Amino acid sequence: MALRNTVLIRVARRIAAIHAEISYAQQRVDAIRTNPDLYMTGAGKMPETYAEFLSRTSGVLVREPIAARAADSSTKVLG
Repeated sequence: MALRNTVLIRVARRIAAIHAEISYAQQRVDAIRTNPDLYMTGAGKMPETYAEFLSRTSGVLVREPIAARAADSSTKVLG
């Protein structure tokens, strides 16, 4: 009986992890689709006015990783 419960717990955790990953992916897709820069012709150029700057930053803000975690990941060697 204990083995069966352990297996069920593992399956439930796996399903929860898959759901969390799908939810995160959906949030990213929504952020990308609603990004004002996507629909601008000169998206790579600097904004010419303050109003243009404000309109570009009006989209969903992406959470940046914690600085310490970002520094740790940038120093790792791939391979």
